[in-house]
Formats: sequence, C-alpha cells, structure tokens
Amino acid sequence: MDFINCHCGSGIPFQHCCQPYHLKKKTAPTAETLMRSRYSAFVVADADYLYETTHRSKRKNHSKNGYRSSAKNTKWLKLEIVCADFDVVKFKAYYLNRKFQTEVLHEKSNFRLEDGKWYYVDGDFYS
Repeated sequence: MDFINCHCGSGIPFQHCCQPYHLKKKTAPTAETLMRSRYSAFVVADADYLYETTHRSKRKNHSKNGYRSSAKNTKWLKLEIVCADFDVVKFKAYYLNRKFQTEVLHEKSNFRLEDGKWYYVDGDFYS
C-alpha cells in the first residue's frame, strides 16, 4: 500500500490524517482539523464530505455537484494555515489557474460547533 503525505500539509500519511474523516471513521476535533480535511476533500474531489461538513444553514448555496465540479476543475498545490482560533481559520490555498500560473485563495473561514461536530459556515476572501 502506498502512503502519500496528506494533501493538507500535515506531513502525516493521508490514510492516517484526513482520510478517516472523509470515511466517517473519525470526527474532526477542531475547526482547523475540519479546514484541513475539507482542503484534502477538494484535492480528492470528495463532494459528499464537503457538502456534509457545510453548515445546514448554508447548504442551499452549495450542492454536491457544485463542489464536485469545483474540485475536479482545480489543481490544488498546497495549503498554508496562516492562523487558527477556536472557530476561525485563516489560510492560503495555492492552485494553478487555466494558464498554469500559481494563484492563491486567501480566506478567513468561519466554523460552528454543533452537537460535537464542526461545520464550515462561510468565509471572507482577501485580495
């Protein structure tokens, strides 16, 4: 079995880092962990996980097909956590645009803990 480092940048093999969250074997214990696992879900195009970890109040603005399309049409390069607090994570996600130039998605994401589970609520983008 090949052990690749997790896409989230932890340095831990994917099988022992974010994959257990995607497979529902574990629940993300912190907002930062959820952020990292969602980034990995974008890399592997796990639309179900992305949809299920979006807060129910925001799901009407997102669909599994939308997540799948976005994930499959983006070549993600790396994740950099700028800072993380209890329910806020600031990060930079690097990706290739259509001209194969590196671009950065810089976001402050807001999360909510409900019934022992973390959910992505929304985010503010930096230019």
